[in-house]
Amino acid sequence: MAIPVIDFSKLEGKERAETLAQIDNGCQQWGFFQLVNHGIPVELLERVKKVCTECYRHRAEAFKASKPVQLLDQLVREEEEVAGEVNNNKKKLDDVDWEDVFTMRGYRAEVKKLAEKLMETMEENLGLEKGTFKNQFTGNGEHEPFFGTKVSHYPPCPRLDLVELGLRPHTDAGGVILLFQDDRVGGLQILKDGEWVDVQPLANAIVINTGDQIEVVSNGRYKSVWHRVLATGNGNRRSVASLYNPSVKAVICPASASAVDETTGAYPEFLFGDYMDVYVKQKYMPKEPRFEAVKAIN
Repeated sequence: MAIPVIDFSKLEGKERAETLAQIDNGCQQWGFFQLVNHGIPVELLERVKKVCTECYRHRAEAFKASKPVQLLDQLVREEEEVAGEVNNNKKKLDDVDWEDVFTMRGYRAEVKKLAEKLMETMEENLGLEKGTFKNQFTGNGEHEPFFGTKVSHYPPCPRLDLVELGLRPHTDAGGVILLFQDDRVGGLQILKDGEWVDVQPLANAIVINTGDQIEVVSNGRYKSVWHRVLATGNGNRRSVASLYNPSVKAVICPASASAVDETTGAYPEFLFGDYMDVYVKQKYMPKEPRFEAVKAIN
C-alpha cells in the first residue's frame, strides 16, 4: 500500500477532472498525498537541500548535548547497572522526539503560492466558494494567515532498541502542510485503516497533508491523519515542513455548502488561538477531546 502520487500539472490540461478526483481521493481517503510537477523549481529545492545540510552541519555537535541524547545516555547507564539481571520491563525513550528543529526563511513564496492553489482545488472539490479557506483563515482579510517553514533533522540513533521514534504520532493542528522530505532516508508513516504505511521517498515531490482546521471547515469530509517518523540507525533524515495555518485571531467553523456532508461531524466554532492553546498541551493525544475543549471555551 502506497500513498497517492499526483501530477499537479495536469490540472491545467485535458485531464483536469481526473486530477481533481485524485486530489479529492487523497484528501478524503488518505489525508496525505504526494505532488509531482507542482511548479516549485527543482533548482530552488536543490538550494533548500544544500542550505539545510549546511545548517545541520553546524548544529550536529549541539545535538549531542540535547535533551533526547541526555535521556538516552541516562537509560543506557541504568541498563548497564542492571546488566545480567532478568528485566521484563525494559524502559524505552517514548516521551521525547529524536529530532533537531530550526526555522527557515526565503523559500516560502513559491510554497505559499502552491498552498493557496491547492486550497482552491479543495474548495472546488467540496463545492465551496473560491476563497472559503483563505477567508476563514484570515477573518475575511482582517488578519494575516500564519505561514512558516520548520526544518527537522532526524540524526542516526545508536540504540533503536531504546528509541523507536524520531517524532511521536500526532495530527497537525493547522491547515495545509507542504513537506519537502528526504529523498533517500525514509521513516515518515501515516496511520491508514489501523496500519502504519510508509510515505515513500520521492525526489523533488512535495508531500501534502491536511490538518485539523481543514477537517473542521470541510465538516469532516477531509480528515487530519495520524502520522509519525521512525528513528533510524543510519542516515540523517531531512524534513522541510511549510505550514499554512489560520491567524490566531481567525474564527474557524464548518463551511455551509450542499456538497459538504452536514451529517459527517458536529464541529464547534472557535478561535484558532484558543485551539492552539489546547493543542500544545494535547498534541500527542486524540484530537476529538481538543474539539470538545474549545467548544467548552465558547
